[in-house]
Amino acid sequence: MVRNKIGEIVSIAGKVDPAVAEREQHRLHGYAWIATQVEALGALCDWADRASHADAFGDLERLVLDIGIGEYCAQIFSGVAMSQSEIVRPSDFGLQQEAFALAASDAAAYFVRSGNTPDRRAELARRLADGERPYEGTGDDTLDMIRDQFRTFASERIAPHAHGWHLADALIPLDVVREMAELGVFGVCIPEEHGGLGLGKLAMCLVSEELSRGWICAGSLGTRSEIAGELIGQNGTDEQKAKFLPRIADGSILPTAVFTEPDTGSDLASVRTRARQTDTGAWRIDGAKTWITHAARADLMTILCRTDPAAPGYAGLSMLLAEKTRGSDSDPFPDEGIAGDEIEVLGYRGMKEYTLGFDGFEVAEDGLLGGVEGEGFKQLMRTFEGARIQTAARALGVGWNAFDLGLSYATQRQQFRKPLLAFPRVSDKLALMVCELVIARELTWTAARQKDRGERCDIEAGMAKLLCARVAWSSADNALQIHGGNGYALEYEISRVLCDARILNIFEGAGEIQAQVIARGLLGSRRSAQSA
Repeated sequence: MVRNKIGEIVSIAGKVDPAVAEREQHRLHGYAWIATQVEALGALCDWADRASHADAFGDLERLVLDIGIGEYCAQIFSGVAMSQSEIVRPSDFGLQQEAFALAASDAAAYFVRSGNTPDRRAELARRLADGERPYEGTGDDTLDMIRDQFRTFASERIAPHAHGWHLADALIPLDVVREMAELGVFGVCIPEEHGGLGLGKLAMCLVSEELSRGWICAGSLGTRSEIAGELIGQNGTDEQKAKFLPRIADGSILPTAVFTEPDTGSDLASVRTRARQTDTGAWRIDGAKTWITHAARADLMTILCRTDPAAPGYAGLSMLLAEKTRGSDSDPFPDEGIAGDEIEVLGYRGMKEYTLGFDGFEVAEDGLLGGVEGEGFKQLMRTFEGARIQTAARALGVGWNAFDLGLSYATQRQQFRKPLLAFPRVSDKLALMVCELVIARELTWTAARQKDRGERCDIEAGMAKLLCARVAWSSADNALQIHGGNGYALEYEISRVLCDARILNIFEGAGEIQAQVIARGLLGSRRSAQSA
């Protein structure tokens, strides 16, 4: 129903009109949010089926299912939050009567009125405090073992030190990076013939989530290798694959993505950094880039640049594989033709952010990805599905970290001679936090499985990233609220988690960009959400 209404509003002669779509962003993006929550409910039901088949659907899972469905149905019927102050409601589409009728149906009424009640949320919180956790099996014993392995590693080698590294604004220590490399973090999806583990995106999700549960920067370190590995694996020449992929997989090359420019943001068609080929065949790069993660320590840059200034928009863009010397604290950018300045940030500190300036920086002749000019934008777009799925997984890890900290504080902190968990507003936060984390996780895994089957999943990846970023932020915000004034103190870990969570709705495509991609994709009739 919503799809038909918004289609009528933003389309002219059966096609979405860009000017109208921009003017109607509130409703267009609202449709994306509603469709995302509908898909998320479907993923939650699939989780319940999988748990049942594993003979693991118990009372705790029933609580998560009923509360989760009840909460999301209530939001869809009355209003879905796109941000803290932007609510999309059925009345925005002239569908308030239809929403009332759907809410009054027997199935919906059960979940809204009986499934998601204060008593049931309190029971779920009590069970969580007693150590119970919802079913998290993937249906694959090998994948479950991988998750457990990385959960142990993160809890032992990352989590105990993360807050100290954050407060010191320090890079992740190289000895930890080497341990991650030995575990295969940087080659999860790189084929075995090139030295990787040859696993899929679902495995990558598990690794990213567990590392990010220890600290988002540990989970994000693998993102650099994931992006570079996919760019080269899908688009590189045989020589480029042989040269770079094994060294990315074993961690001897640490890559970084160099795409964003100061005045372009998400508008990649406006990239101006220029690459010219010299008489010797080498490429010389001039221009400015910003928000480049882990730039000083990186050995390889994947640089989106303009090799044909006469070609408009995306057509003149190419991707260069630019090797550089790994920098140090005293000399972060030792090569000629490149300089960088650190951007001080609230969180997400373990790799550092930089602005980069290129002034005749030289790249080898064979550094043109795939050996073909003008393909840079297309090459990059093919990586966005995987990158957004991984970002969703990182958000899940941050959300679970927030839950862990919030639950621990709520059970230990006493107020008025009883633990904070005894107060309904506190137990509600924790119960709903877990329900949303399970929902968001299952939506992410659905996108990952689709990617692993070789199916297009740009909409599904966007939905996962959109929802997971919101869930991570709300989980961190609520967990800090549970801490009260202590949560605002730097010495408490939740202060770091809140700062880390905030970036998730911005990088790898801001929430507004995700909503635009989802809505335009659905209106393009590739598919439509189940009943939105």
